[in-house]
Amino acid sequence: MPSRDGGVDLHETAAQPTRAWILHPDIRAESSRRLPELRLAEAESLAVALPGMEVLGAEVVRLPRVHPGTLFGSGKLAELKAKFHAEEVELLLIDGPVSPIQQRNLEKEWGVKLLDRTSLILEIFADRARTREGVLQVELAALSYQRTRLVRAWTHLERQRGGFGFVGGPGETQKEADRRAIDDQVIRIRRQLEKVVKTRELHRSARRKVPFPVVALVGYTNAGKSTLFNRMTGAEVLAKDMLFATLDPTMRGVTLPSGRKVILSDTVGFISDLPTQLVAAFRATLEEVLEADLILHVRDIAHPETAEQAADVADILQSLGVKAETPMVEVWNKLDLLDPTTHEALLAQSAARDGVFAVSALTGEGIDTLLEAVSRAFDEEKSDRDLMLGFAEGRRRAWLHAEGVVQEEVQGEEGWAIRVRWTARQEKRYREL
Repeated sequence: MPSRDGGVDLHETAAQPTRAWILHPDIRAESSRRLPELRLAEAESLAVALPGMEVLGAEVVRLPRVHPGTLFGSGKLAELKAKFHAEEVELLLIDGPVSPIQQRNLEKEWGVKLLDRTSLILEIFADRARTREGVLQVELAALSYQRTRLVRAWTHLERQRGGFGFVGGPGETQKEADRRAIDDQVIRIRRQLEKVVKTRELHRSARRKVPFPVVALVGYTNAGKSTLFNRMTGAEVLAKDMLFATLDPTMRGVTLPSGRKVILSDTVGFISDLPTQLVAAFRATLEEVLEADLILHVRDIAHPETAEQAADVADILQSLGVKAETPMVEVWNKLDLLDPTTHEALLAQSAARDGVFAVSALTGEGIDTLLEAVSRAFDEEKSDRDLMLGFAEGRRRAWLHAEGVVQEEVQGEEGWAIRVRWTARQEKRYREL
């Protein structure tokens, strides 16, 4: 069944695939770091990542300018209408933003349901979310997006609905009622999320008290983060050659070659033009990255736009507020997909650069070198400091002993005189207790 905002319930058509067509508008006046043909290929990957979808065709449409009411010009509208009718297209996916008025006019002109890029990504997230937190975050993002689609989207929303006569005036418009209903749902979901986030914060606080640094995997979707996570931890997190195969964050302990134990965190993958509603909704989940002591930026080095993908990831990390001083290591993944000449060239290139490691999470090539580098990252310079703790500060004293930084301790009349040897990171955590 179609939704009011022009979406379509793809899950109801699982028995019979939805016949879909993909368009990527290449607008001459807009600059992009990505090639339109590769953007179209990514849109196809997004489409096939959703179950019950049969992609009949995909094409780049060159546009000298955007037509405010229909996006495309009249000639292109007629040409595409004939094509969609001949192919019996049921769903059109436009890889880019589509305004509510454009969506309404295009659906009316072509007789098909339409999803823009944001709607498609929201559909995928809704299909993939498994934990309670993930489901709530996706629902919140979808509601936030739907609320923006109420403005001049449908003619029925302009009708006025009369009240019972208790209050003067013509009554509220249907649009206002719909907006208020969405706002009520948003408030309800946010309250539920607050409880989940508090639980996550408790877990995070508990981790701060143990001597295990956090290493976060970030990267463009389908860069191989989950495969690398499985290789490093021995876990069995879902890892597929598919966009957004993993949504919910996963954490596992890893013992490094030095014997130090760290917590490895696998997070949701990023993508260019990630809907702002999703970034906001998943902020609590992505805060695992903000808390990380070390970030491993996993790149699909075999992808033709690996540099552009890395730039997109950097932009999102900056928007999340990741501190510039947080150490970051680049992991060039998927060496196994390269031809021998390129393979050797990239190995030499990575070896010549600090903080860059070429690996294949699938075959295990380079993983040992990466783990040794992570170990070295935590072999930080240590300094000595004398502390005086009162008897009421037993929790801080226990934390120091748990960290293994106590060199000498003498109990006096007012508390403990303690000499510690610790890293700057440990000192920072101690100050936050």
